[in-house]
Amino acid sequence: MKSCRGARTAVIVGAGVAGLTAASALARRGWRVEIAEAAPATATSGWGLCLTGPALRALDELGLADRCLAEGYGMAGITHVDVNGESADRVQLPRLIGAERPAMVGMARPVLHRILRETAERSGVVVHYGMTVAAVDQEQELVRVRFSDGTVRQFALLVGADGIRSSVRALLGLATSLDYHGQMVWRALVSRPPWATRIHQFAGEVNTAGLIPISGSQAYVFLTENGVGHSALPDAELAPRLRQLLGAFPGRVKEICPLVSASESVVRRPVQTALLAGAWNRGNGVVIGDAAHAPAPQMASGAALAIEDGLVLAHELACHESVGAGLESFVNRRARRCRTLVQTSVAIVGLEQAQHHHKAYPLVNACHQQMAEPA
Repeated sequence: MKSCRGARTAVIVGAGVAGLTAASALARRGWRVEIAEAAPATATSGWGLCLTGPALRALDELGLADRCLAEGYGMAGITHVDVNGESADRVQLPRLIGAERPAMVGMARPVLHRILRETAERSGVVVHYGMTVAAVDQEQELVRVRFSDGTVRQFALLVGADGIRSSVRALLGLATSLDYHGQMVWRALVSRPPWATRIHQFAGEVNTAGLIPISGSQAYVFLTENGVGHSALPDAELAPRLRQLLGAFPGRVKEICPLVSASESVVRRPVQTALLAGAWNRGNGVVIGDAAHAPAPQMASGAALAIEDGLVLAHELACHESVGAGLESFVNRRARRCRTLVQTSVAIVGLEQAQHHHKAYPLVNACHQQMAEPA
């Protein structure tokens, strides 16, 4: 196994968006790929997400864009609404997969995971559920991996796609901080109001709220709660508290409150970011997706970066004789783009907290235009 063009074996830790995309992209280029996923096969994942133009462009390369559009809700852009309930700004996002197809799609996260998982399995990828990696050793041009079930095996490539709290990142000796930004983000799955045909974001006197359609019948509400500590609330308090916070907004947000009452899914999570400032790789191991660059949700582009990572990783490995050289080229190609997105998302958090929404709107638009450039 002298090069990545020889016996190409890979283990990916994490069967999320980044891991499944990377698995399919590698398998299509002849790699034998396995995934270790700590959660059980029956676990569901989250509520909804946006696939912006860069995500659709990458998925189109895998032949999946139209399927995601069919099972989600296609949109053209974002409507920003000011504190008085009046339209303040409209962002038309770039249509990166053709003028006749939407600029982005909102969809249920479990639906996207199902599509990505089925695609990976059809490509020959084997997923081991209830398993993770306990230890890693570099052995010349191989990675020796000890799994949580005690088995030990060797691979040509180890990919950590295990999220913002990545254990693989630590096992590879790659250190970064998790930064909390004084916001808790709420989300609730609701019935889609007829007027919700694009992303709507509402500026409030204190907080920011919004609605994103994810199918013809469903949408999810989000609210970013400012100036709060990193804390937890009992499940029974979530829906009443979210209704209370939404009640401070004028106009259409008030229409959302009864929908939240009927929702069976309300969650509250801290807004945290992570960014590896140096290398994302060590030896024949690398981290991708949120394990390397986790943005705040304000740019709705975390999934786009994760999906791009998987395709670019497979491309760069195919272009180099050794895995190490391919990984270095991958990181060099991705670092600036991902850093810009994370830093922009953090800047928008600060503008929201300062109630400078009018300054955030052009920043959102400019970043989406920059993300439209090739990955």
